[in-house]
Amino acid sequence: MSEFSKNVFSHYANVTPGHLMIGGVSAAQLATEFGTPLFVLDEADFFDRATAWKQALEQAFGDRAGTVYYAGKSFLCKEVTRWLAVVGIGLDVCTGGELAVAQATNFPMKRVQVHGNNKSESEIRTAIQAGVATLVVDSFQEIERIERIAAELNTIQRVFLRVTAGVEAHTHEFISTAHEDVKFGFSIASGAAWRAIHEVTAASHIELAGLHSHIGSQIFMSEGFEAAAAKLIALLAQYRDEFASELPELDLGGGYGIAYLPDETTLEPVGILTELAAIVRAQCAAHGLSVPKISIEPGRAIVGPTTTTLYTVGTTKDVVLEDGGIRRYLSVDGGMSDNIRPALYEAEYHAIIANRTSSAPTINTRVVGKHCESGDIVIRSIALADDAGPGDLLAIPATGAYGRSMASNYNHVPRPAVVAVIDGAARVIVRRETHEDILALDQ
Repeated sequence: MSEFSKNVFSHYANVTPGHLMIGGVSAAQLATEFGTPLFVLDEADFFDRATAWKQALEQAFGDRAGTVYYAGKSFLCKEVTRWLAVVGIGLDVCTGGELAVAQATNFPMKRVQVHGNNKSESEIRTAIQAGVATLVVDSFQEIERIERIAAELNTIQRVFLRVTAGVEAHTHEFISTAHEDVKFGFSIASGAAWRAIHEVTAASHIELAGLHSHIGSQIFMSEGFEAAAAKLIALLAQYRDEFASELPELDLGGGYGIAYLPDETTLEPVGILTELAAIVRAQCAAHGLSVPKISIEPGRAIVGPTTTTLYTVGTTKDVVLEDGGIRRYLSVDGGMSDNIRPALYEAEYHAIIANRTSSAPTINTRVVGKHCESGDIVIRSIALADDAGPGDLLAIPATGAYGRSMASNYNHVPRPAVVAVIDGAARVIVRRETHEDILALDQ
């Protein structure tokens, strides 16, 4: 395994005896103090990973390194924006709500980039007034809206055009975003991207600073990035030939894969960005272009491995299968309301008993949630100790991305707290919801 891959599961090495330690704090202590379900975020790991992506971009591209934009959609709260400010990287937001989080902590707006395929006029106006670095344009209607609102505000707004390169990333259909049949961006193949370039260039209150592409999520092979970069740089060359100038920036998005299971590997920042740098330089040389400033957008790759979800086991049930085998259903006190990814993407996770050791033989186990859905499955199949049962603490690693951020109140279940741990201390950075919080919206 890579060093980063091992770090995802390094907590397992600290079980003494049978008590999982995260950031110097035992899982059992965290569950007692803060309750379960609980997201436990290793703060030092977050800083290490964010710093590693920043340094890797600078190492790979030198003076052509742009900005590492942390993809806020993976997980965002006020404390995270404070951490990003300390590390010195940017923030990518997709909605007015995510922008509001950054504004609440006075995060530098010149390091904020705004995405979204359907930005409202209010969101566009707020972003421009806030002075964000870049709006990533995603539709022809948005070009008109940005031009009109920027004119009203007597300013010129810097933008990227999000283009679809026609690349089929090797990932789940729902998180593959750069082939043609998706809601995002302007197609290169259809000519929409070129038409959008002309419309933005003709606008008097918009500055076209570069192109943007995002080919998907949870991607492990460089071929997709290579194919996308080739098409984007060819489009940059076409722009140069038409307008006798070069666009200065290129954002290659994110989507870098992480390990969710012990036998998987995580993409190393230095490795993947060194490959990308070689691809970009070769393509630019082939077209006679200067290398543009290169920005990237890791989110899952930073926060995903940092977080472990703790659950308490409530009930068990054994089912005899058609082949005569036994499946143990192990029900925990959370589920699809705090981790929708298994139901949405068929995502796979690992688990360990976090509060004790066991010498019992293993049994084929399905970890399920407490919600009134047959599809409320956290882990479809895992070998767990046969004596796992009510009261045990179950730990699911690598839940930092899209767990809390996609959480819901299905069945009126309050969303879990997020606790940051570092150097043996724990503190709440997002408090647990209560029934009163939910009822406060009810008239």
